[in-house]
Amino acid sequence: MPVYEGPTIDEAISKGLQALGLKKEAVDIEILADAKKGFLGMGKKDARVSIEAIKVEEPVVTPDVTTKEQNSSSEAETEEMVLKETSSTNQLNELDEEEATKELAIYLTNVTNDMGVPALVKIQHEASGLIIMNLETSKQGMLIGKHGKILNALQYLAQVFLHRVAKEKLSVVVNVGNYRQKREEVLTRLAQRTAEKVKETGRPVFLEPMPAFERKMIHSALSKDEYIKTHSEGEDPYRYLVVEPAKKYF
Repeated sequence: MPVYEGPTIDEAISKGLQALGLKKEAVDIEILADAKKGFLGMGKKDARVSIEAIKVEEPVVTPDVTTKEQNSSSEAETEEMVLKETSSTNQLNELDEEEATKELAIYLTNVTNDMGVPALVKIQHEASGLIIMNLETSKQGMLIGKHGKILNALQYLAQVFLHRVAKEKLSVVVNVGNYRQKREEVLTRLAQRTAEKVKETGRPVFLEPMPAFERKMIHSALSKDEYIKTHSEGEDPYRYLVVEPAKKYF
């Protein structure tokens, strides 16, 4: 891991983030040494920190050759379009769960059509009250995107849509194929690796931004570990998770 120095820990971190061109939530920071003032100019030392970009293992989606070429040339534009997508919901408000869910299915159908990746939307209700919108398409890779960015943008849109039109708070997950199931396995392994790193270093780790339900998966995976605590920071859709040591043990 690259090492950066500065008169204070914060300045050393700032220098490292600037050099890497990354934000604090996208890196793993380890404090190697605090600054020392010295005596009469002797023995003065800068703070030293080690900073490395967080690498998150992702489920592998293998699109056909045509889809792969389309993804590489237009994915950035697609993600931007999805995030800017708006809905005329002025006449849709105070809907019950069934009505709101049906309207969301229509909304997602229109959005995917506008993206040029038409999908059949199937609604699934979990016993916990969670609503799952399964998008069935022959071009799964184009709706998932690199590192799940397109799917997470659709997830954000779906949650905002329900917040606007439903009279009660509803939680939704947008899924394509078995991506979310594979992602859950990845997040469970990530939680375990992160917890071990926090215990080894005694320092917090800042994970990449992720949807609320993914953050809850990591919260849940680490909830029984008395040496670890977790909390979220930032604003959606860039809210991220912080995994840190429980103070009473460190």
